[in-house]
Amino acid sequence: MTIVVHHLNNSRSQRILWLLEELELPYELRFYQRDKTTNLAPPELKAVHPLGKSPLLEIDGRIVMESGAIVQHLCEGAGRFLPPAGSDDALRHLQLMHFAEGSVMTPVLLDLYVGRLGEAGAPLHPRIQEQLASHFDYLESELRPSGHFVGDSLTGADIMLSFPVEIAMMKGNRSRWPKLAAFVDAMHARPAWQRALAKGGAYFK
Repeated sequence: MTIVVHHLNNSRSQRILWLLEELELPYELRFYQRDKTTNLAPPELKAVHPLGKSPLLEIDGRIVMESGAIVQHLCEGAGRFLPPAGSDDALRHLQLMHFAEGSVMTPVLLDLYVGRLGEAGAPLHPRIQEQLASHFDYLESELRPSGHFVGDSLTGADIMLSFPVEIAMMKGNRSRWPKLAAFVDAMHARPAWQRALAKGGAYFK
């Protein structure tokens, strides 16, 4: 199996590198840099997929898009980081995999984009902040004593949720959500995460 990761700097693509390192799967990296003025992905990504987004995974010439689909596909193929099919944890895992992009990233992105509007965006800030608090309060309450979101060991849900939780911590919320802060610290201490960072490059800088 030949895997190519079309990797955009400072993006959700980083967690795909982390998963590949955890799975110890060989892969090739193709780097793309955001525009320094607009922070948008370069047009070269559209030559890979019409949406021009990252992460994109190329497996034996076939393009796989969407972080959740990529994580699910890789975990299923390797037979790792997924709860037993049909179990309560499997349902929990499915919900959290979708929550990572379908729910919690919405107010995160709105906060980013509306913040660029200055005073024009002021009327939207209270609702965005309420939603951020609601979603991260929920995640704080859902972390298991093991420090994982499902069961007692790493799963795809942890991989998926790592990115929005990192953003919340980057914005100075460690004391507000101490369990999430400990989760991020534990993920960053994993050798596979550190290898991924060394290969993919620093982000959130």
